[in-house]
Amino acid sequence: MMRRTVLVVASAALAGVLAAAPAAHADGPLGQGLDHCVPTAAEGLACHFDVAPGTYDVTVTLGGETAGATAVSGETRRALLAETVTGAGERVRRSFTVDVRDPEGEPTGAVGSPGLDLVVGGAAPRVTSVRITPAPAAPRLFLVGDSTVCDQPAGPYTGWGQMLPAHLRRGIAVANHADSGESTVTFLADPALFDRVEAAIRPGDPVLIQLAHNDKQTDAATYRANLTTLVERVRARGGEPVLVTPVVRRWFSADGTLNNGIALLVNGLGVDHPAEIRALAAELGTPLIDLTALTKARVEELGPEASKALYLTAEKRDNTHTSVRGATEYAALVAGELRARGIVPEHLFR
Repeated sequence: MMRRTVLVVASAALAGVLAAAPAAHADGPLGQGLDHCVPTAAEGLACHFDVAPGTYDVTVTLGGETAGATAVSGETRRALLAETVTGAGERVRRSFTVDVRDPEGEPTGAVGSPGLDLVVGGAAPRVTSVRITPAPAAPRLFLVGDSTVCDQPAGPYTGWGQMLPAHLRRGIAVANHADSGESTVTFLADPALFDRVEAAIRPGDPVLIQLAHNDKQTDAATYRANLTTLVERVRARGGEPVLVTPVVRRWFSADGTLNNGIALLVNGLGVDHPAEIRALAAELGTPLIDLTALTKARVEELGPEASKALYLTAEKRDNTHTSVRGATEYAALVAGELRARGIVPEHLFR
């Protein structure tokens, strides 16, 4: 990891789309200005910074001579900054912290490109500078989960963990180690998964654990034992484990509710995953985010037709995996719980 501060200022002049500013020199090995950013077809910028794995603070200055609406994403489709509106002639500064690792997305997925990749987009992108600074001491919010949580490599699939960083300010990075197809059994068995998370945990780091969808034939005793092992190993490193019940499947009963085993994650052996997680959280004294209850309420509120937009029902006939909209709404539910329960300090939220 780099130990000395690296400053990069990327100035943009994209034919009136991005605000004009003179190119600036960097004081580190990353070169100068727009050497790291190129225009995209969507009238934004794609930027690459050749940095080592670690945590980095990113500060962007948004705005221009004309009104703008700018968002920033990075690495494997992570939402890092929600679309920010600026008036004509207005300049605003926004900062966030990014976890850079290899592989950059799913732990057992494609490696991706080394370093830090950012995409400046939105309805009307306006940016005058991008500043990257190593933040080796920044805490990380670790995510342990499955395909409903992970950094999905390609749309329309989107995990709620992919959208969570946009809720946080500079000072904490989301380290999403969720991986498609994983259960409590496989997450413990594969050294690329929990072993890697465990080695990176530092005292005080929250670790959110949502594993259930793929424990289809895991008996209750094994399921509880595996979750207990995850909690105890997080605590042994000084981390703060948080148990999260799984997002519901969009599977309606005749009465218009999700009151059935398919929707509420009761597996093939009759194991009620959310109930097991709730009971275990109480037994172990672990914070609980009841995402099953929260997502059930939201899906039932929208009803059988409107709730299709939260999932990939229309695109893939998939009522388990979420769309960008669904992942965005579910990430907001998680963020609200993290904030309300003080799992992440108030000042780190947007």
